[in-house]
Amino acid sequence: MRARTAVLCSVADQGVAALTNILVLVAAARLSTVPDFARFSAVYLVFTVLLGVSGAYTGQPLVLKRGAGEETRSACRSAAAFTVLAAAPLGAALAAVCLLVPGDTARALLMLGLVLPVVLGQDAVRYAFSTLQQPHLALLSDLLRLACVLGALGTQVYGASPARLITLWGLSALPALLLSAALLHRSTAGTPLLLRPMLRRGHLGQRFTVEFGVGNATSQLSVLGLGAVGNPLLVGALRGATTLFGPLNVLFTSATSFGPPLLVRIPDERRRIRATAALAAVLATTAGLWATVLALLPDRVGRQLLGDTWSVAAALLPATGSQYAAMAVGTCGLLALRMLDPRTTLAIQVVFSLTTVALLAGGYVVGGVLGAAWGLFLGSLCKAAATWIRVARLRRRTPAAEEAVTVDALPSAP
Repeated sequence: MRARTAVLCSVADQGVAALTNILVLVAAARLSTVPDFARFSAVYLVFTVLLGVSGAYTGQPLVLKRGAGEETRSACRSAAAFTVLAAAPLGAALAAVCLLVPGDTARALLMLGLVLPVVLGQDAVRYAFSTLQQPHLALLSDLLRLACVLGALGTQVYGASPARLITLWGLSALPALLLSAALLHRSTAGTPLLLRPMLRRGHLGQRFTVEFGVGNATSQLSVLGLGAVGNPLLVGALRGATTLFGPLNVLFTSATSFGPPLLVRIPDERRRIRATAALAAVLATTAGLWATVLALLPDRVGRQLLGDTWSVAAALLPATGSQYAAMAVGTCGLLALRMLDPRTTLAIQVVFSLTTVALLAGGYVVGGVLGAAWGLFLGSLCKAAATWIRVARLRRRTPAAEEAVTVDALPSAP
C-alpha cells in the first residue's frame, strides 16, 4: 500500500474508532440523568485506563517492528492472542470483586469485567493490522463496530442504567472482533504463537506500560479520586468536556500508535524530526480552531449533544481546549523521542505526570472544577516543553556521535 493511502486509511480508522467512543458517550449523556452519566463516565474512565495499559504493553511495541516477514506476522498473531488471554482473568477478577459490592457503579463495573476480553481484543487486532501495513482491514472492523453500537444503543430509552449501557456497548464489539480475528488469521496463518517473550523481563511493553501508568492513567485516576472525595459531578463534567474534543483524540492516537510505521519510511532522521515538529504545529492549530468552534455553539445545540451535562461541560471548554493544544505538542514530542531512543521517555512521563496531578489537585482546591481543568492544562504544557527540550538535546548529540564514528573509521596516516 502506498504511503498516502496508508495514511488516509489509518486516520480514517482512528476517526471511526473515536467517533464510536464519542457517540457512546453522547448517547449515554442523552439517555442518563446527570448522576447516572457521572457513574457511567467513571466506569468508562476505568475502561480507558485498561485500554491504555493494553495498548502500551502489546500494541506500541508491536508497531515499532519493521517489515512484514514471518517474525512480524508471528508477533501480530501473538499480541492479539495474548491480549484476549490476559483480559479474560483480569475481567473475571473485576467482576468477582464487584459482585460483592452494592451500588449502580459496582454493577456497571461488573459488566465491564465480563465484556473486557471482547473490547480489548478488538482493539489489539487493530494494532496488528497497522503493523502489517493493512490499515484498511482495521477500518473495516471499526466500521462494523460503529454500526453495531449505534444499533444497540439506539434502541434504549431515557433512564437506562449504567450497567445496561456498558453491557450493550461491550457486546456490540463482538461481531467486529470475530471479523478481525478471521482476517488476521488469513494474514498470519502458519506462524508460531509466541506468548512467553511478552512475559519476560525486558519486554519493551513493560517500560511503555509504566510510562502510561505514570502518564495518562495517573491524571485520569486522580480525576476519579477527586470525584470520590470531593464533588462527584467533577468526573462527569470533565468527561463531558473531553468528549467534545473526541475528534482530536483521533489524531493523537493516530500519531502515537500508528505513526511510527509511516514515519520510518522517511530515510533521513533529521527530516523525520522536522516532519514530527510540523505535525505538532498542525495538531495544535487544529485544537485551537476546534475549541473556538465549540465555544461558539448555541446552547440549544450543546444540550442536544450532551443533554443535562452540557451546562457544566461548557464552562470548561477554554481550559480543555488549551489543554488539548498543549497535548498535541507533547504527543508529537514523545513520538519523536520514541523514534530517537524509546528508553528516554520514562523519566519525562514520571516527573511531569506527577506535576500534572499536583496542578490538578491544586487547581481544584483554588477554583473547583474549573480550576482543576486549568491545572490539567498547565501540566500538559510543562510536559510538552520538556519533551521537545529533550528532542533538541538528543539531536545535538547525534551529529557529534556520528562525526566521532566517522573520524575513528578513517585510516591512520602512514
